[in-house]
Amino acid sequence: MASVQVPARIHGLLGEAGELFVIALEGLRRTWDVRTWFWEFVEQSWFLARVTSLPVILVSLPLGATVALQVGQLAAQLGAQSATGGAVVVGLVREVAPIAAALIIAGAGGSAMTADMGARRIRDELAAMEVMAVNPIHRLVTPRLWAASMVATLLASLVIVAGAAGGFVFNVLLQDVTPGAYFDGAVSLLQVSDLVVTLLKSWLFGLIAAVVAAYMGMNCASSPVGVGRAVNRAIVVAFMLVFALNYVITTVYFVAFPPRI
Repeated sequence: MASVQVPARIHGLLGEAGELFVIALEGLRRTWDVRTWFWEFVEQSWFLARVTSLPVILVSLPLGATVALQVGQLAAQLGAQSATGGAVVVGLVREVAPIAAALIIAGAGGSAMTADMGARRIRDELAAMEVMAVNPIHRLVTPRLWAASMVATLLASLVIVAGAAGGFVFNVLLQDVTPGAYFDGAVSLLQVSDLVVTLLKSWLFGLIAAVVAAYMGMNCASSPVGVGRAVNRAIVVAFMLVFALNYVITTVYFVAFPPRI
């Protein structure tokens, strides 16, 4: 029986996917040894929060306002302007918040992680750590995984608040919807499971962004050009994985918990 030949490109993609899983599992395996990575975790968390908080707010405010304007115009034609708040907040909670948090983490924080790991590779710091019997994944990748996932979860909450505020301003001030009707529509449609799944998705998306950033940086070409290409690849791959995983989680969630009408 003839053996099936796997194309080299597909074989390479499968190999990279396997290495991503290996780095993620190895990074999480030594989580219990908090003393070795706690201060690096604090430093990375502060860095990520500092570089992503303002961009998230600046993105969420006009995004919520734009959604409120578009949905409000359609709702006005149907005579259901009071439902605008529900549409805006439910959309923010279910889809926009985790996606926006992941994209900001991957774009602003993940690119910096990739550049940092790539620079360490060029300077042979990773090899030097291995010579000193220090696992670079446990020392460098583990704190970055937890920092990115935690900050992404917090950013999702910030997206919801900022987006709801932007939608509130336009819907209430420009479209003459009462504040009570705006928030009542949101509360009536939301479920506790929506918030739980949103936070879970944000945590997973932040973890994916950190894993991809660390892998690309640790395996880049040993040159400044290689680091730049690794940063570009890390952002693109992280975006693709986030959107694909979001589709899977959302599909399973809607089957398990049908939306409230």
